[in-house]
Amino acid sequence: MLNEFKAFIAKGNVMDLAVGVIIGGAFGGIVKSLVDDIIMPIVGAIFGGFDFSNYFIGLASGVNAPTLAAARAQGAVLAYGSFITVLINFLILAWIIFLMVKGVNALRSQVERKDDKVAEAAPPPADVQLLTEIRDLLAKR
Repeated sequence: MLNEFKAFIAKGNVMDLAVGVIIGGAFGGIVKSLVDDIIMPIVGAIFGGFDFSNYFIGLASGVNAPTLAAARAQGAVLAYGSFITVLINFLILAWIIFLMVKGVNALRSQVERKDDKVAEAAPPPADVQLLTEIRDLLAKR
């Protein structure tokens, strides 16, 4: 069983996946900071200075705090402002990944077209061309 586990871990796809998960986690942190520290303050300033993170609905009767953290201490809350922030994080991350995949696909397509042009445009070497002409002349006799 230990040998099978070693073989599984040693496969290239598993290692690629592990690297992807680690980089994805770090990238998620960057996007979260982008949304929380740059985008949401700008959106808040445009729409009158409110902060989405403190938008909530108290589900318990004793919840009357002005901030989400204090309201959570008082009882159950529906934190829809936090959900909006996470949704914006997701949309930005999905957009960036879409652009990355689109760029990689365009690059691959460009490389494939270039390879096709090289394959089509390369004339045969002079000796092969000469031998082909000799063969064709002999075939006509």
